[in-house]
Amino acid sequence: MTTITAAPRGRTRLGPRRGWTVAFVAPGAGLLAVFVLLPVALTVWLSFRTWSSQTPFDASKAAGLDNYCALFDDGPVGRDFRKAFRNTVVYAASSIVVMVPLSLAFGLLIHRVAVRGSSLLRAILFSTYMVPTIAVALVWSKLYSPSEGPLNQVIGWVGIDPQPWLSSPDTALRSLVLLNVWQQVGYFTVLMVAGLSQIPDVVYEAAALDGASGPRLLWKITLPLLRRTMLFVVVIALINAVQVFEPVAAITQGGPAGSTNTLTYHIRRVGIERTQGGLGSAMAVMLLLALVVSVSFVFALARRDPEL
Repeated sequence: MTTITAAPRGRTRLGPRRGWTVAFVAPGAGLLAVFVLLPVALTVWLSFRTWSSQTPFDASKAAGLDNYCALFDDGPVGRDFRKAFRNTVVYAASSIVVMVPLSLAFGLLIHRVAVRGSSLLRAILFSTYMVPTIAVALVWSKLYSPSEGPLNQVIGWVGIDPQPWLSSPDTALRSLVLLNVWQQVGYFTVLMVAGLSQIPDVVYEAAALDGASGPRLLWKITLPLLRRTMLFVVVIALINAVQVFEPVAAITQGGPAGSTNTLTYHIRRVGIERTQGGLGSAMAVMLLLALVVSVSFVFALARRDPEL
């Protein structure tokens, strides 16, 4: 008779593989710690200190909560920070509100509708995302030119007066939103097409047998089954929008009248140009906290839906 002995307590059959697991995870975890966690910790530490970005770290002096208090007082530092924060919120919200429905429409056009050349359309849409942002910003700055810009010439054909675009505080931020939507909508369209591809055709066939068609299919079948993809799109679009920098730096430099001065550009201006590294670090920490809260809020709303 064969005797089966129990394995020693605390050991599993996967035990010898634990060393390989650590070996595979260690390089990625090390890079994450060096290039992400360490800079974040350093930024948090500097946010509580008075430090000039032109001096070594050991030249900094303890400042307590002074940097954070300056961001919320009524002085020029607080006013500029709050205006940059509002500009960032408006930019991110406007980009998401326009980009998500537009990418969904393009995704439905490519995936569900029999459009000749849909593969070419998909490639063209995604190609805009592959172009470097700085190049896109320079091209769009020429398109927005008040005198010889193609956009004003086109709208002039239909009797619309030339628009100031980037030269007016009322339209400058919206013009940057349009640039952002043009560049990124192709990427999110590809994500939408991937999500639509996961919906079985049998679901639409069953709904058609029940008499559903057109908008009813969209609201009762497509959108509920596409919620996870749309959640991912909203989160990524939010993160990308909050980090906007190149278009502002290349085209408007925060103007006119501070109407396009977003937080990332303002942090660079304060921390590098004005060499107020401690104050810039406090702004960066506030931006990180705002992003974490915003993403958590989006996920909290999503968790209210039992299907997500």
